[in-house]
Amino acid sequence: MLSAMPDKFSSFKEFYPYYLKEHKNRTSRRLHVVGSLLVLAIIATAIITGSWMLLWLVPFVGYGFAWVGHFFFEKNKPATFKHPLYSLMGDWVMLKDVLTGRLPW
Repeated sequence: MLSAMPDKFSSFKEFYPYYLKEHKNRTSRRLHVVGSLLVLAIIATAIITGSWMLLWLVPFVGYGFAWVGHFFFEKNKPATFKHPLYSLMGDWVMLKDVLTGRLPW
């Protein structure tokens, strides 16, 4: 069942706990982390090689891994649909939290 998402948040600080609640499933979090790390790898490869066409892959890889996590494991709707900026910020903060051990991998 897809969960209801609040329409408004007054700040990212208010949004992030909601974001984490929507990423409780470990497999979904792992897919988000893998997608984010692949995005960084694609960007780095594009910069190092000058192959700027690789950047077309970034949204497909980033969203692809995340949306598989949401639709098949979390069974909820990605926050990107209503809160694209906060959701993008949440992806990177969650990656940092996983890499620093604050959230379980």
